[in-house]
Amino acid sequence: MRNLLLLLFFLTGAALHAQELPKTTRLVDDVHGVYDNDLLSPEFHRERRQALRDKLPAGGVAIFEAGPVRNRSNDVDFEYHQDPNFYYLTGLREPEAMLLVFKEPRLIAGERTTELLVVQDRDPRTEVWNGRSMGPKEARELLGLSMTMGGHQFKSTELDWQAEDKLYLHRVEEAPDDPHSSTDLHDLADHLAKGAPAVTAPSTVDLRRWMAELRELKQPEELALMRKAISITCEAQMELMRQLEPDMTEYQTEAIVEYVFKMNGAEHEGFPSIQGGGPHSCVLHYVTNRRTLADGDLLVSDIGAEYHGYTADVTRTLPANGRYTPDQRAIYDLVLAAQDAGIAEVRAGKAFRAPHNAAWDVIAKGMKELGIIKGEDELKRYFMHGTSHYLGLDVHDAGTYGELKAGSVITVEPGIYIAKDSPCDARWWGIGVRIEDDILVTEGDPINLSGAAPRKAAEIEALMAK
Repeated sequence: MRNLLLLLFFLTGAALHAQELPKTTRLVDDVHGVYDNDLLSPEFHRERRQALRDKLPAGGVAIFEAGPVRNRSNDVDFEYHQDPNFYYLTGLREPEAMLLVFKEPRLIAGERTTELLVVQDRDPRTEVWNGRSMGPKEARELLGLSMTMGGHQFKSTELDWQAEDKLYLHRVEEAPDDPHSSTDLHDLADHLAKGAPAVTAPSTVDLRRWMAELRELKQPEELALMRKAISITCEAQMELMRQLEPDMTEYQTEAIVEYVFKMNGAEHEGFPSIQGGGPHSCVLHYVTNRRTLADGDLLVSDIGAEYHGYTADVTRTLPANGRYTPDQRAIYDLVLAAQDAGIAEVRAGKAFRAPHNAAWDVIAKGMKELGIIKGEDELKRYFMHGTSHYLGLDVHDAGTYGELKAGSVITVEPGIYIAKDSPCDARWWGIGVRIEDDILVTEGDPINLSGAAPRKAAEIEALMAK
């Protein structure tokens, strides 16, 4: 019967609720393989490259290597995910590529340019297996860079390095040398290094800081994609509330939320879905998701849809049977009060730690009143993580972690985790609660981008009762 109910849900319930979300008109392009009309525009990436160029000193050259292909096992690779910095500056989703951003125009192959994107040349033999690649001509047309080259042309091109040049390198990791390719990233990097100035550690730190400064402040186009990702994630949380009941497995709850992700156009999860029930609600990054939920269990559902590279991060803690026990409700309401206090501190000019400090104070006071701790020095046992991180192209996104700035998006996610055998009354054992929302910093009041998913215990119980 349970399998039949889940099948009916997948065929009807989530599909119906999916219609409530904003729709995207699909752009059908079987020539280039582009099927979405709300991707970041070439103009966006061009402006971001110019913003980086403005930060470079005279003679500065920023070099970005594409993210590596990662092997899963034997001859199977993980699905490719571009390095966020590389994607932010180019929009390219293909591996084995390199971007050069010059402070001043440079003569390369007879043309003056301030940028060069090197991609792999198209190869009909590999396209039979892996699908169409972009190649230098289409990369120039579709991505809007002033100069692109294929790997073979780049390796035959001499770069005119100047004595005053200073190189800044972004490299995820040393690229392996593919013996079957003469233009892989390893070969491109080798050619680039010929006659080039040395890259120093301080310059690498500078480039990382500049990119963090840029990515911390979200542009309107980025916020639109983040709102879409967050909207999908909120709908997934609400669908889980509608469907959740005892005797479901954690992986079935995972299937519900990720089905909603895919039904609404999310390409991926922003991170492995955390569906921790019962004792696993006290494990912060639990991802096994195999246990069967018991009547009376809490389920910590920490999930995020990724849409066009941008991820959400929304956590709700749900009672498997639809009703919190009095003890669960006491802890839940304390975490909610702490989150409210933290969100109130999300204001431009405040210290990044301000939301955490506010949430900490509320939880410390409440835990003492409940008799779970005697002094604040004991709280770290039950609230052991920070309350906020930046959100964007990474779930833990790049940022400066200084004063909060209007235009950035951070999470506010306090939690209490009382594992079995904790030094407190056994009535509290096994209660883990985390509540997390995605908050936009403005010049005025903070905006809860994920507020569509119920947060209050009574609201969650009411939706689950339906």
